[in-house]
Amino acid sequence: MTYNPKSEIKNPHSQRRVALVIQYLGTHFHGWQRQASCRTVQEEIETAISQVLSKPVTIHGAGRTDTGVHAAAQVAHFDAQGPIPPHRWAGVLNSRLPEDILILASAVVAPTWHARFCASWRRYRYTIYTESQPNLFVRPLSWHYYYAPLDESLIQEALDPLIGNHHLAAFHRSNSARSHSWVDVQAAECYRLGPFIHIEIQANGFLYGMVRLLVGMLVQVGALELTPENFTQLWVNEQRDKVKYSAPAKGLCLLRVGYPESPFPPEIWFDTQPKFLLPNLGQ
Repeated sequence: MTYNPKSEIKNPHSQRRVALVIQYLGTHFHGWQRQASCRTVQEEIETAISQVLSKPVTIHGAGRTDTGVHAAAQVAHFDAQGPIPPHRWAGVLNSRLPEDILILASAVVAPTWHARFCASWRRYRYTIYTESQPNLFVRPLSWHYYYAPLDESLIQEALDPLIGNHHLAAFHRSNSARSHSWVDVQAAECYRLGPFIHIEIQANGFLYGMVRLLVGMLVQVGALELTPENFTQLWVNEQRDKVKYSAPAKGLCLLRVGYPESPFPPEIWFDTQPKFLLPNLGQ
């Protein structure tokens, strides 16, 4: 049932749950989740909210991105009491946050709504820059891979069998708190735009390090070092010892998070990571 925010009018100072859509450049963060003695996205936002409310606040994110990983539309929520209308929190926080974090929008949600547990899926995009000449302006957001030509059609061929509910222990890093490696992969695609190859994967949830390990091996497929069939057998047979390459964090972005009933319109969250449109001078 859709939450009716008009019910807040009767008592605007009551506690309300506020949802946020968040962008951040992960370059100088040790991931999303708060850590001791490390700069994290969660800590920066919690500090800003706490300064406004004059008390400690905890925010809950839809996903926990790793060190160096970016987000185009991360979703989080927190509880707040006071006169600030929920839709005003984006502007209030942006005036207090550092340059590498931006709140795209804020909105009131039901008291039982949860950014993580109500999400149906998450979608990541990995960007590979294949031109031989480096480019300073794309370096922070892509993996500069120029060692061999990459065939995106072979990468797509390797991705196709991943669709469905699979045990992907081969792409599960150690030190994870998750008790199993089952993942429901809903979409997986690879496409080229000039010198950029984009790999997008959507699933109900992701294993620790999963996308970067996947991309590390998919690049071997694109470079003709591994066949699509060999790639499939690798994860079907759970051959974790053969997954030796992890793609750099800087090419990975949490693209968006899906909900049965999103509190935000699509233009706020659907595709907010711009794609580079440089000419491919190598062709």
